[in-house]
Amino acid sequence: MTRLVLALILALAATPAAAQQAAVDFGGLKQDTTLPVTVEADRLAVNNADGSAVFTGNVRVAQGEMRLAAAEVTVAYGQDGTSISQLHATGGVTIVNAADAAEAREAIYTIDSGTIVMTGDVLLTQGASTMAGQKLTIHLKDGTGVMEGRVSTTFMPGGN
Repeated sequence: MTRLVLALILALAATPAAAQQAAVDFGGLKQDTTLPVTVEADRLAVNNADGSAVFTGNVRVAQGEMRLAAAEVTVAYGQDGTSISQLHATGGVTIVNAADAAEAREAIYTIDSGTIVMTGDVLLTQGASTMAGQKLTIHLKDGTGVMEGRVSTTFMPGGN
């Protein structure tokens, strides 16, 4: 949490153009992107022509300790046709890992790069601290991220 506070102070002290984004420590969202991805939903539609699958209704995705929930998730498969290359989640997306959670209108998770880009009214909660913006990019392999677009925050000094 101290790193989050330091990143926020540095972002607030930056020039006006740079103040539109804040670097964030996502140690709690660090993830092993080589783990299997499990998807559950009420409905599945597969399109063999473009190599995609659309899960709808109460969609739950899990990879290791990370959980994603959304109304709809489109899965794009890699060149081999069996491995997942990307997940595009829409409709009230929530990503949770331990005490960290992020919410947005949509999210794109690119498996190989271990990057999640969340857009639309993003809200990040880390313990008692919160941060909001329009775009959050999370790099799961190293546990870092950047919040952009009129960033606002509330943090609890001396918190976790």
